[in-house]
Amino acid sequence: MTAWRWNGATTAGCFSVNRVSPGNAARLVKWLTAGPPALFLLFFFLAPSLIMVAASIRYPGEFAGLAPFIATAPGEEAGLTLENYRVFFGDWIYVQIFLKSFGVAALTTLICLVMAYPVALLIARSPRGNRDIMVLLVILPFASNFLVRVYAWMIILGPWDLLFSRVAVIVGMVYVHLPFMILPLYTNLEKHDPVLLDAAQDLGANAWQRFWRVTFPLSLPGVFSGSALVFIPVLGMFAVPEILGGKDDWLVGNMIKESFLGIRDWPFGSMLSMMLTVAVLAVAAMAAWAARRGVRNA
Repeated sequence: MTAWRWNGATTAGCFSVNRVSPGNAARLVKWLTAGPPALFLLFFFLAPSLIMVAASIRYPGEFAGLAPFIATAPGEEAGLTLENYRVFFGDWIYVQIFLKSFGVAALTTLICLVMAYPVALLIARSPRGNRDIMVLLVILPFASNFLVRVYAWMIILGPWDLLFSRVAVIVGMVYVHLPFMILPLYTNLEKHDPVLLDAAQDLGANAWQRFWRVTFPLSLPGVFSGSALVFIPVLGMFAVPEILGGKDDWLVGNMIKESFLGIRDWPFGSMLSMMLTVAVLAVAAMAAWAARRGVRNA
C-alpha cells in the first residue's frame, strides 16, 4: 500500500503531494519496533555490565563499596588494579568452584531433560482440551514463594539423611528448574506434524525408530532452548546450595553473594561476576552453534 503525505502550500488552494517510499516506511517500522528493546538492553544490561567491569579493576573501599579513584591520603589504595584477576587465576580453588558449578549445572540440565521430555510429550499428544490444564499444573509451583518451596524440601529430605549434601542440592535444583525445561519442549513438540510419524510407520519404522529418527531430531530446538533456560540460571544460583547444601557445596553464585554481602569486597565480587558472564556467554555460543548444526542435520 502506498502512503501519501500532503503538505499545504502558502497559496490558498494549492498543495503538493510527497510520496513516502515503502523502504522508508519499512525502516521506520523497524526502528519503532526494535528501538524500545534495544534501549532496554542498553540501560539494563550493557550499562550495568560496564559498571561491573569498571568495579572489577578497582580497590575495595574501607567499609564496602569502592576505594576512591584518586588517593586522598598517603598510603591509601586508589586507582585501577588487576589484583582481583591475579588472585582468581593464581588460586586453583576458584577454578575448582567454577568447574564444580559447571558440573552441577550440566547434571541438573541432563536430569531435567530426561524427566521433562516424557512429560512434554504426554502433554503435546494429549487431547487439546486437556493441554491447558496440564500446562497449568506444570507452572502451578510458581504460585508459591521460591524460598518456601526450597525450605519444604528440608522437611522432605531431612528424614532420609540427605539434607546438607550434594544430592539435596541437585534435587532442589531440578525441582526449581524443571518447568523451564518442560515448557520449551512442549511448545516444540505440539507443532510436530503427526503425518510424519504415520509415514515413518508405513515405511516399517517401529515406535523406537520413529522417536529417534523423527520426533527427537525435530525437537532439538526445544531441547537446546530448555537446556539454556536451565543451565545458565543454575550457574548463578546461590539460594538452593546455601539452604540445602553443606560447606562443600558452594557454587559460583555463593562466592559472588558472599563477596558482596559477607566480606563486602565489591571489586572481587564484580570480578567473579564478569568471569561468570564470560563463561555463560561462551556456553551460550557453543549451544547456539550446536543448535544450528542439529537443526541443519535434522
